[in-house]
Amino acid sequence: MRIILDAMGTDQAPRSEVAGAIEALKELDSDVEIVLVGDQETIEAELAGHDQIPEGLSVHHAPDRVTPEESPSKVIRRNPESSLVVGLRLHRDGAGQAFVSAGSTGAIMATSLFTLRPLPGVDRPSVATILPSAGPPVLLLDAGANVDCKPHHLVQFAHLGNIYAQVMMGRSDPRIALLNIGEEPGKGDELTTETYQLLCTEAGLNFVGNVEGRDIIKDVCDVVVCDGFVGNAILKFYESVAQFIVGLVEAEQKGKASEGLDLDRVFRVLDYAETGGAPLLGVGGVPVICHGESTPKAIRNALKMAVRAVRSDMVKHSAQEVALALGHTSREAS
Repeated sequence: MRIILDAMGTDQAPRSEVAGAIEALKELDSDVEIVLVGDQETIEAELAGHDQIPEGLSVHHAPDRVTPEESPSKVIRRNPESSLVVGLRLHRDGAGQAFVSAGSTGAIMATSLFTLRPLPGVDRPSVATILPSAGPPVLLLDAGANVDCKPHHLVQFAHLGNIYAQVMMGRSDPRIALLNIGEEPGKGDELTTETYQLLCTEAGLNFVGNVEGRDIIKDVCDVVVCDGFVGNAILKFYESVAQFIVGLVEAEQKGKASEGLDLDRVFRVLDYAETGGAPLLGVGGVPVICHGESTPKAIRNALKMAVRAVRSDMVKHSAQEVALALGHTSREAS
């Protein structure tokens, strides 16, 4: 198995990518290889700073990188030799079974749509992210890929999340909830009220109704569905609150006994790096999107997520299920 890693995506590229890839290979099975895509001279200079380079790590030269200022929709045409575009092409052409990048989310999505193509029956691929809760983690989608949505898009997100929760999270009958400003069926704007009605009658989903933002952490659902504008706001707020809480705990912990508290577990639950990345669901491949500030730990865990997705045949399984479940909800397929 070979995973393609955009080595020029993070703010500290390629330092985080190189260190994360080395850490991942030390923990993954011996059949896994990682290809670092980016400027070969820069990557090799970074590799030279590491004493031990595990087997299975190689470099594929791509002279350019995507900058935050570039328009996502124009990257593939204006920057075809960037590490992001070259990496996704390698993935498409079978040189790797998954692609991981901490580059521009918009550019990854736009290039994935053009290069990997949406699965049959999917109008809008969706970014899915894991949020901590009082029980098992919760899957939130969309987390920022689709700002303007129609009700049938959210129904598609529900199916994509349902499939992912089963295949990757081990939930046999995932509880699907719609993020809203109240639990009552009539609450919300036009998008959420219409989506609620559709989800109530949608076959193949264990829809449990509306859920408020405060309830996501209460273990009342396994998958939360919303449009990308709301989802991204929720995600960023979660990240900031998690960092705030960790800071408070660390400040209070200084010089004091923990009195039996498993603070390491608390930090792991709140640390986004434990998840590593967010998969783009609904395309013919396995693109995993990481935060631009990703640490080596986050890159390592994103690579491990990609390996799990490949080993579980997530794309093949999803394509079969999606074709059956979403065929009647697709209204934009050309």
